[in-house]
Amino acid sequence: MSLRDQVIAALRTVRDPELPVSVYDLGLIYTIEADTDGAVAILMTLTAPNCPTAGSLPGDVERAVRAVPGVTDVQVELTFEPPWTKERMSPAVRLFLGTEDSPGSLVRLRL
Repeated sequence: MSLRDQVIAALRTVRDPELPVSVYDLGLIYTIEADTDGAVAILMTLTAPNCPTAGSLPGDVERAVRAVPGVTDVQVELTFEPPWTKERMSPAVRLFLGTEDSPGSLVRLRL
């Protein structure tokens, strides 16, 4: 498994505190760059600029990625451009959260 794939696996363990899904599958991770020396740079966002997790979620991401074997450095940058939209979520998460216009949805996410 490549370092990038291991980083993605680690990001899938970081849950959004307000939703029962990972930050990766929620679409909060915009880019992941991993070089051959093990340095990882992540560009991420939040669901909204005034999100109450703004102070903690980037640190959670950094700690999870830093724990990946072979990672030598982690830089997490927070951005709000482009703004996050529900379309960034994986299809499975959209279905799980009921954001698709389908009958039988379990939960409706209001954004």
